[in-house]
Amino acid sequence: MRKPRIRRVLAAFAALTFFLSVTPHTLAATPTELVPVGQTVGIEIKCKGAMVVAVSAVKSTQGDVSPGEDAGLLPGDVITRVGETDISSAGEFKDAIVHSDGKTISIHVTRDGKAYQFDLTPVLDESGSYELGLWLRDSMAGIGTVTFYDPQSGIFGALGHPVSEVETGVLMPLATGSIMPASVKSVRRGEPGSPGELQGEFRHMQKTGTLFSNAASGIFGHVEHPSTFSDSDPLPIGSADDLKLGAAKIRANVIGTEIQEFDIEISRIFSGGDDRNMMITVTDPALLAHTGGIVQGMSGSPILQNGKIVGAVTHVLIQNPERGYGINIERMIANAFTVNTEAIRLAA
Repeated sequence: MRKPRIRRVLAAFAALTFFLSVTPHTLAATPTELVPVGQTVGIEIKCKGAMVVAVSAVKSTQGDVSPGEDAGLLPGDVITRVGETDISSAGEFKDAIVHSDGKTISIHVTRDGKAYQFDLTPVLDESGSYELGLWLRDSMAGIGTVTFYDPQSGIFGALGHPVSEVETGVLMPLATGSIMPASVKSVRRGEPGSPGELQGEFRHMQKTGTLFSNAASGIFGHVEHPSTFSDSDPLPIGSADDLKLGAAKIRANVIGTEIQEFDIEISRIFSGGDDRNMMITVTDPALLAHTGGIVQGMSGSPILQNGKIVGAVTHVLIQNPERGYGINIERMIANAFTVNTEAIRLAA
């Protein structure tokens, strides 16, 4: 039997022109209640270094050559240093190559958590610029949904899955990141074989929260103002054992800035998987009429059952947008509240 295709329902992140790493450290008190949010926000993330998204040939006077490919660089590698110069953006990398004068340079990258060094010699392309045949990305931006907020610590969690580079699927190591107010202006409805999308806008200069982690179970940060996500009452946190087949609800923002609750059904429960712990089916006629089911941008919408917050929406089934997957809230909490306290202090 062919496996159903799935897609993360984070709205597509776009490259901009131009990983606060954390050490495990359990906070003094993990909450027993959280505010279920369901608010769409703008998200901006800057990579720690410059990520290689593609390796290509350079059209030079010597023919088509690819110094990057010949040296062994791969899509997903994160460039952190050129020679003795630390790299924090694609622009800084480009400057380093321009000033190399075609001399062999050492490039330091991280790959799968390990450090590597490669020696490359830039070549002149047809326009007279030194190139290595590397396409880079150092930041991403898009919209997604905040899952929960803890009024005691000011910590929030969103998405239910990591922000990954679009072309490579590699988790972007976080240098800095923030969330901003957003408004959903329109919806491209989901259809079988074509996932839909929330289409909105957000204010780049109006930061409401600072990110301190981009992890397997979502993105996490600290709000700027205590009242940011305090419109709803806290609910108890549901464990994996609390999760039951049957009726449930999601909180989602699919028009303007309005948060609504919609009926769903938890149709399957899985014991494994990082961000696919349950299958959900949208049963609410209003949501089906408006979006066709689960669409990109709803990633992170909190799942509520029996008066508890039990998870968050993470993926849509491409062939059936009425169905998708969710993550257990416990998995998100583990990443949100097992972080370096100094990182959270700095984010605040």
